[in-house]
Amino acid sequence: MHTDGHTFKIFLKDLFIEGEKFQYYDVSIINEEKYALLPYSIRVLLESAVRNCDEFQVTSKDVKNILNWPETQKNEVEIPFLPSRVLLQDFTGVPAVVDFAAMRDAIKRLGGDAQKINPICPADLVIDHSIQVDVARSAEALEKNQKLEFERNLERFQFLKWGANAFKNMLIVPPGSGIVHQVNLECLARVVFNTDHLLYPDSLVGTDSHTTMINGLGIVGWGVGGIEAEAVMLGQSISMVLPQVVGYKITGKLNDMCTSTDVVLTITKNLRQIGVVGKFVEFFGPGVYQLSIADRATIANMCPEYGATIGFFPADEKAIKYLVQTGRNNKSIRFIEEYLRATKMFRDYNDEKSDPIYSQVHELDLSTVKPCVSGPKRPQDKVFVKDLKTEFVKSLTNKVGFSGYGLKPDDVSREIKFVHENEEYSLKHGSIVIAAITSCTNTSNPSVMLAAGLLAKKAIELGLKVKPYIKTSLSPGSGVVTEYLNKSGMLPALETLGFNIVGYGCMTCIGNSGPIPESVTEAIDKNDLIAVGILSGNRNFEGRIHPSTRANYLASPPLVIAYAIAGRIDIDFENESLGFSEKLNREIYLSDIWPTRQELQELETNYVIPEMFNKVYEKITVGSPQWANLTVPLTDLYPWNLESTYIKQPPFFENMTADLPPVQSIKNARLLLYLGDSITTDHISPAGSIARNSPAAKYLLERGLAPRDFNSYGSRRGNDAVMSRGTFANIRLVNKLMNGQTGPKTIFFPKNQIMDVYDAADNYKRENIPIIVIAGKEYGSGSSRDWAAKGPWMLGVKAIIAESYERIHRSNLIGMGIIPFQFLNGETGESLNLNGTEKFNILIDESLTVKQIVEVETDTGIKFKVLTRIDTNVELNYIKNGGILNYMIRKFL
Repeated sequence: MHTDGHTFKIFLKDLFIEGEKFQYYDVSIINEEKYALLPYSIRVLLESAVRNCDEFQVTSKDVKNILNWPETQKNEVEIPFLPSRVLLQDFTGVPAVVDFAAMRDAIKRLGGDAQKINPICPADLVIDHSIQVDVARSAEALEKNQKLEFERNLERFQFLKWGANAFKNMLIVPPGSGIVHQVNLECLARVVFNTDHLLYPDSLVGTDSHTTMINGLGIVGWGVGGIEAEAVMLGQSISMVLPQVVGYKITGKLNDMCTSTDVVLTITKNLRQIGVVGKFVEFFGPGVYQLSIADRATIANMCPEYGATIGFFPADEKAIKYLVQTGRNNKSIRFIEEYLRATKMFRDYNDEKSDPIYSQVHELDLSTVKPCVSGPKRPQDKVFVKDLKTEFVKSLTNKVGFSGYGLKPDDVSREIKFVHENEEYSLKHGSIVIAAITSCTNTSNPSVMLAAGLLAKKAIELGLKVKPYIKTSLSPGSGVVTEYLNKSGMLPALETLGFNIVGYGCMTCIGNSGPIPESVTEAIDKNDLIAVGILSGNRNFEGRIHPSTRANYLASPPLVIAYAIAGRIDIDFENESLGFSEKLNREIYLSDIWPTRQELQELETNYVIPEMFNKVYEKITVGSPQWANLTVPLTDLYPWNLESTYIKQPPFFENMTADLPPVQSIKNARLLLYLGDSITTDHISPAGSIARNSPAAKYLLERGLAPRDFNSYGSRRGNDAVMSRGTFANIRLVNKLMNGQTGPKTIFFPKNQIMDVYDAADNYKRENIPIIVIAGKEYGSGSSRDWAAKGPWMLGVKAIIAESYERIHRSNLIGMGIIPFQFLNGETGESLNLNGTEKFNILIDESLTVKQIVEVETDTGIKFKVLTRIDTNVELNYIKNGGILNYMIRKFL
C-alpha cells in the first residue's frame, strides 16, 4: 500500500481513535483550493491514484490530471484506477474461476509458475443467479426450489468450492444467502477499508452491471466485464477516461402515493433523455437527505438503465446510521466516519457551500414525481400508472417496436377461455400471468417491501384475492427481508395472496421465472395473446422474463400486488375497482388499501433492527448442510472432468504462444448477422432456458441429458461448448438477413442456406472464412455478460461494426480480442446500401492505434470509413495480445 519511497508519502497522516493509531493519505491538503472543487466521486479516484502511485501503473502525472479535473474532464484524459475489491455473482463468477483455472494450466504449459495466477485484489463471490421459480404459491416452494437448485448445479457448486480453497483472497457466499448486491449493501460493504491500519475508501468493480447499487452507500463502484474484473483481481488497474460528472440536484418531498421505485423510473427516463453514457452522475441537494440509504441504493441500482457509469450518493449522516442499523461493529463505524470527515469525503446535503462543481447540473423536485411503471419492452420507457391502460391498448395496434405489437384492430378484443385446476377462466391481451416481487433493486428497500406486505394485509382483510393461474412469487434479496416481514406480521398476508417465498436470488428478474401452467401457455401461444409479466425488477427486455410474456412492466412491490389482484394491466386504478368487498358491501379501489407513509415509517422503525442483520449474516460463509457436505479436490490445478456438461476447460489459450501475434487485416469476411438498434446482451448470450430445438439442446441430448436437466444458459457458463451454441440464440433476435423472421437464424453465404447462427458460424470456421457482425445503436446494452463477447469469439467473429456501443460490452469485446468499429458521421448499414451479401475487407496492420479511422472495402465496390473504438493505449495492448487474459499470461511468464 505504501513504501518508504512512495511519491506522496508526505501526505501520509496519523489518525488516533480510542488510543489506536491508523494512517491515511490526506488527499484534501495536496491542493486545498482545487480539492474543494472536485465532485466527491472524483475525490475517491484521486485517493486511489495517490495511494497506489508507483510511477509505473500509476504516475504523478495521473494524480495531477485527476486533481485538475475541472480542466482535464473535457480532454478525454486516460487515467488508471485500482479498485479496493472485486464483486462477482455465480453466472459471471463461474466463468471467471474457469478462466483462472485455465490460465494456471496455460502458464504451466508455457513454462511459468501456475501459482502466480491468484487474486491479489480481494474478491467476493455471491451465488445468487442459479435458483429458479420451479415451484410457487406453496409453503414448500422455498425448500423444493433450493433442492432442485442443488441437483441442477452440483458440479458448478463443487467447482466454486474448489476455487474458494485453491485461490487465496477469495470469499464465496453460498447459495441461499441472498442477491449479490443486497448482500453487498447489507454485509460485504466496508465503506472504508482498514488494511494493516491503513485507511482508504472502499471501491469496487463487479461482474454485474447493477454493481452500482453500492453507490447509494457512498461507495464508488460499477460493473465491468468478467474478463476485465479478472485482470483487476490479478492486480491490474482499470484504464478509463477521466469522466465528466453530471450533478443531479434533488429537492422537495415525495407524496404519499409514490415510492422510491417511482423516483428511480422517473430519474431513469430523465437521465436517458439527457444522455449520460460514459459519465458519472452525482446526486446532491436537500432532497437527497429525505431519501433513506435503501432509497438511494434503489436509484443507484438502475444506473445501467439510465446509462451512466455510476450514480453516486456521497456518504453522510444517514449512511452512518445505516451502518448502525445493519449491525456493523462500533469500531469500524467510528473509523469510517472519522476518516471520511478527515478527508472531506463526508457530505452534508443541506449545506450548499460544500457543493462541488459539476460538468452540468440537472434537477428533480420529488413533489413532481407520480406513480409509474416502465415497459413493455425496455426499462427506460416510463409510463404513468394513470395512463397505462390507454398506453397499453394503443401499443397493441402500434407498429411493431419498443411500444408496439402490430395487431390488427379486429384482434384487440379477443378473449380466450381455458381451464385451470378444474375451473374455467379467460385470458385476453393484457392479462397478467406472472407477478413477481423480485430483484435487489427493490427487495433491499424495507419501505417498499413493507408497503407490499401492508397492502396485501389490507387486501385480504377486505376479501380480495389473486387468480390462481397467475404465477406469483416473492424472492427476497436476503434473509433479513424474511425476518422483518415475519416479525411485522406481513408475511402471512403475502402468502395468502400467493406470494410465498420461493428462494433467495435474482430469479424472475434474470429470466429464472420457471414454468407457468401449461393450460395458460397453450391459451397464449395458440391465440397469439400479448400476455403480461409484472415485476419489481430492473430489466424487462424482450424474451428475458418468460417466452410467454411479450409485455413486461417494472413496478414497485406494492404495485405488483395491486396489478396481480386486478389480473390485468389495462386497469385505470382511479376509476376502476380491484374487486367487491362483501365485508364493506362496496367496490374496493387501490386508494382504499394503499399504505400511508406514517404506517410504513412505524413498521420500519419497529421491525428493521440490527439484531436481524447480525442473525442472518453472522454465518455468511457457512451455508446450508448441502453446501457444507460438498467434497472437493484440494489441488492447485483443477482436475477437469471430460464428461462434465457444466465445467469444461475453455479453448481460449490452446494456440497461444509466448510471442505476440502480428496485427493483420480482416480479409474476405462474411456477415454473420445484420442487426438493428438496442441489441442487448440477452440477445447475444441469453441467460434463460435452453430451447429444445436449439444447437445447445442437441449438444446436451447427444450427451444423454433429458430436456428437464438442461437447466439454463446462465448456469452453464462454465461450458464453452454450450455457450458458443447459445450465442445469438434469443428467440426474439431480429436479423435483417432473415427478412422479418425472428429467432436465432441466419443465411450461410454464398450458398444462401438458412440455418442456426451457430451452424452457419461453424461452417464458416471450417472453410477458414472470417466473420463480422453489423449492428445499430446501443449494441450490447443490458446486463454485463462476458459470454456476450466470449460467445462471438468462439463463433469466429473478428469484428463488430455498430453505430454505438454500451460501455461494458465494448470493453468486453476488446477483452476477447474482438475489435469494435463504429460507423462515422451518422452512417449506417442501410445508408451505405449494404445488403449483407458482401465480402468485407477491414484494412488494419501493425500501425493500428487508438481511435484510428480505418477503411472498409467490399467486393461490390462500396467503401466506407469506420472509427476503431479502441479508446486507450491499454486497450490497444489487449487487442495486440489477442485479449486481456492472453496479455496477463504473457506478463506472468
